[in-house]
Amino acid sequence: MKTNRIITSIAFICFSYFAFAQKAPKNVIFMIGDGMGIAQIYSGMVANGNKLALEQCTYSGFSKTYSASNFTTDSGAGGTALACGVKTKNGMIGMNPDSVAVSSILEQAEKNKLSTGIVVACAVTHATPASFIAHQVNRNMYEEIAADYLKTNIDVFIGGGKKYFEDRADGKDLTQDLIAKNYKVAYTLADVKATKTGKLAGLLYDDQNPGMPERGDMLPESTVAAIDILKNNPKGFFLMIEGSQIDWACHDNNAKQAVLEMQDFDKTIGKVLEFAKKDGNTLVIITADHETGGMTILNGKMGSDDMNVVYTTKNHSGVPVPVFAYGPGAENFTGFMENTSFKQKLEKLLKFKK
Repeated sequence: MKTNRIITSIAFICFSYFAFAQKAPKNVIFMIGDGMGIAQIYSGMVANGNKLALEQCTYSGFSKTYSASNFTTDSGAGGTALACGVKTKNGMIGMNPDSVAVSSILEQAEKNKLSTGIVVACAVTHATPASFIAHQVNRNMYEEIAADYLKTNIDVFIGGGKKYFEDRADGKDLTQDLIAKNYKVAYTLADVKATKTGKLAGLLYDDQNPGMPERGDMLPESTVAAIDILKNNPKGFFLMIEGSQIDWACHDNNAKQAVLEMQDFDKTIGKVLEFAKKDGNTLVIITADHETGGMTILNGKMGSDDMNVVYTTKNHSGVPVPVFAYGPGAENFTGFMENTSFKQKLEKLLKFKK
């Protein structure tokens, strides 16, 4: 009798595991910590008293980051690989190495009637967000990238970069075009948070967002605001979130700033996982486009940002970066992966029609 109960319990556990593992997500939240390697994550964890929200993720792996032109990728090629599923040359956005536009997972989500969004701690025209929305041969074509937003039906985008929409060389004011397409254009975080439905363009800074702590809770609060809008679609949504300035801190070899940026990104991760747990239908993926700084930690103390950190470069390194996943479909994001594999995996999980 006891043996039967044990067998029944094991069978139930196995059934529950496989039922969850085989469940398809309705929503996907794709989170990118720009420049975020293992050391950047651990610096935030150490300073935060040996804990981070991302530890709640149930699956983990690594992503290979090399580009089509370089062993060490830049954010243009790295972002394009994650968004579009192709290796491309450094500096290119949303294109293959032959300068042919390739659709992103966000654009595929639009075609399949999901709501879509981008929330970043930098200008919305910067390399990583641009990779999900634009198709340009050079990542520095900020005004052309801004114009590419008007060629999509993205529901929500929040970050900096207002001048690339309003103060342009061609004299156009693209915010008027956004308004004509039924977007609310918000210039403050308060206006972003007050918007609960419809389309939203949050242009909160003239160019790049300030670093931490100056920008406050812009990233986590904008993320919550975006989810509140996007979740209104019964078909689901795709949202990309970038912790943009982990990268910038490590370009400066500034470990204390890297900790602040990592903690801000993790606070945002915490908000996302809180939603995903309640929702039950949301797949959360957390990774990076590349590592920056060749950062390592030689010594430290839990609960303190006073660490002995060594950087080997002021540029990117070529090492793989970590991947964390939570929710239905998370088991597909383990082991070593090419950075081009995310799009294909997501299309399959979401059952997208080409």
